[in-house]
Amino acid sequence: MTEENFDKNYWNSKWKNAQTGWDIGSASTAISEYFLQVENKNVKILIPGCGNAHEAELLLEEGFKNITLLDIAPKACEIISKKFSHHEVNVICEDFFNLNGKYDIIVEQTFFCALHRNLREKYVEKMDSLLHENGKIIGLLFNKDFDKAAPPFGGNEAEYRKLFENKFEIKKMEECYNSIKPRKNTEVFINFQKKKY
Repeated sequence: MTEENFDKNYWNSKWKNAQTGWDIGSASTAISEYFLQVENKNVKILIPGCGNAHEAELLLEEGFKNITLLDIAPKACEIISKKFSHHEVNVICEDFFNLNGKYDIIVEQTFFCALHRNLREKYVEKMDSLLHENGKIIGLLFNKDFDKAAPPFGGNEAEYRKLFENKFEIKKMEECYNSIKPRKNTEVFINFQKKKY
């Protein structure tokens, strides 16, 4: 399969058929704990491939004011638009690679692994372009290979380091100690800060 197979129609079909096995039903503990330490509630936050956007619920509860949710699947966007209709949350139904804007923190939660491996360098370039100076990518990456021709696509720390280190300072990339039980010992928590040029 090529990356063209994992397009808007592919993901929309998953949503329409309730094939959303990646959804853990709540914000991940690791991401929650990170944001509990962020004092500036006005930081601009982007959650690409947001799905049900459980992280956004947590962010709203914690008083964050500037949240953008992005998904390529119209059905997912319909669901989250209703879910957050009484909140000031920006929902964009768009291909990540066509997105414009600048953010302080981009949350990585099962988005990277949904993209074809051929798009990984493009992902890094796009993340860099979307972040303000000193902006960060925080979240989780799989530290596991999935021997499959369809998402999720895994990887390992050495691969990620090589991929990100030209554009980002790797502040943290370590085994996630508070993964949910089904993903225990298969995730790394990341905190990558955009390099100054």
